Amino acid sequence: MATGDHTIQSCDGLYPSPEEGWEIYSSAQDADGKCICTVVAPVQNMCNRDPRSKQLRQLMEKVQNISQSMEVLDLRTYRDLQYVRNTESLMKVVDGKLKVASDNPRSVNSKGLQELKDKVTQLLPLLPVLEQYKTDAKMILKLREEVRNLSLVLIAIQEEMGAYDYEELRQRVLLLETRLHSCMQKLGCGKLTGVSNPITVRASGSRFGSWMTDTMIPSSDNRVWYMDGYFKGRRVLEYRTMNDFIKGQNFVQHLLPHPWAGTGHVVFNGSLYYNKYQSNIIIKYHFRSRSVLVQRSLSGAGYNNTFPYSWGGSSDIDLMADENGLWAVYTTIPNAGNIIVSRMEPQSLEVLQTWDTGFPKRSAGESFMICGTLYVTNSHLAGAKIYFAYYTNTSTYEYTDIPFHNQYSHISMMDYNPRERVLYTWNNGHQVLYNVTLFQVIKTSGD
Repeated sequence: MATGDHTIQSCDGLYPSPEEGWEIYSSAQDADGKCICTVVAPVQNMCNRDPRSKQLRQLMEKVQNISQSMEVLDLRTYRDLQYVRNTESLMKVVDGKLKVASDNPRSVNSKGLQELKDKVTQLLPLLPVLEQYKTDAKMILKLREEVRNLSLVLIAIQEEMGAYDYEELRQRVLLLETRLHSCMQKLGCGKLTGVSNPITVRASGSRFGSWMTDTMIPSSDNRVWYMDGYFKGRRVLEYRTMNDFIKGQNFVQHLLPHPWAGTGHVVFNGSLYYNKYQSNIIIKYHFRSRSVLVQRSLSGAGYNNTFPYSWGGSSDIDLMADENGLWAVYTTIPNAGNIIVSRMEPQSLEVLQTWDTGFPKRSAGESFMICGTLYVTNSHLAGAKIYFAYYTNTSTYEYTDIPFHNQYSHISMMDYNPRERVLYTWNNGHQVLYNVTLFQVIKTSGD
C-alpha cells in the first residue's frame, strides 16, 4: 500500500476487542503521500468463535458423554452377568424340581413344596436385574441413534469444509498469528498515537497497588505478580498465568526481605526491581531463588514523599522497562523537582545515562516509557490525558494531547509492557489494561 519509500504502520496491542478479527485498512495519507495503514490483531482464540468450531466442540462433548455411558453400561452388564451366572445352578435345581412336580404331582409333599418356594424366593432378585437389562437395551438403542446422528453431522461438516481438516486449518491460523505477533515485535519502535478503552481484568485490593508481568523480550514467562498497597508492603503474590490471576487461584507468596515504597515496581527477566522503604535504594529480588541479588542507592534521588507524583503515595522513584531496557524515573533537589530519566544496567543497577526532562514531577499523574520515550500524564484523576513526551534519543520534548478513559478515577500505577505492548494500570482497586497504538516508519525492499 506504500506510495513512497516508506510505509507508516500502526500496531495495536496484544489484547484487542473480543469482537474484532484481522483488520488491515487504510485510514489516511500523510503530506508526502505515504499510506497510513492500521493493523488490528485479534485475540489468540478467534477461531474458537467459528460456528464449525462450536459444532466440533459439541460433537466432542457428545462423544465423551456416549463413551461414559458405554463404560457405565459395560460395568453394569458385567456385574449383572456375574450375578446371573452365580444363580445358574440354583435355576437348574428349581427347574428340575418343577419338572418332577409336573410329571408326578403326588410326589410333592409339604416339605418339598416349602423347599421349592425357598428356591424361588432366592431367584426373586433376578427380576430387577432383568428390568435393568430392559432399560439398558433401550439406552443402547438411544446411543446407537446418537452415533448415527453424529456421523451425519460429521459428514455434513466434512462436505462443507472440503478436503481440509478443520483442526489443521485452525492450527495454521494460530501459527500465522504467532508469526505475525513475532513480526510486530521486530518492526521496531514507534511513536505513541493512541490509547484504547480500558479493559478491566479484575477488581481486588486497596486503592493503591501494582501488578505486572515480565517485561523482558523475548520471554515465555506467563506469571503475574500482584503487590497491594504502597506503604511498607512485603507480600508479593505470584500467579501462574493471567487466567489464574483473573480467578484468584494457583498462586504462591513471596515475602520480601525489605519492605517497598510506592508502586513503581517492575519485573524484568525474572527479577523484581523495587524501591526500598524510606530510602533511595533500588533492590533486585530474584523470584526463583527468593533472594536479593543486588541493591544500590540511586544517588541524590528524593524519597519518602519528597518528590512524588500528584497522588503522593511515596511514588518518588518509578522503575520501568521498555524495548531499550531498564529505566528509573525520579528527581533530585538540584534538579528543582523536575523529572529525571536514567537508563540502568539490569545486573549491577549502575546508572548508564541520565536526562533532565524539565517537567515538574509533582505535576505528573503517572509516567511510562515506550521505545526510549517518556510519556507523562497530567493527572491521576478523571479527565487525565498523556500530556508530555520526552525523547531520550534526541533529548527533546513536546507537549501531547492523547486522551484515555480513566474509568475508576484514581490511577496509582501505569506501566508499559513491551512484550505485550499494553499498559498495566492500577485504578482505584481495579487492575486494568490499555492497548496502545504505535506508528512506525518501515523501509520497503526498495530502500
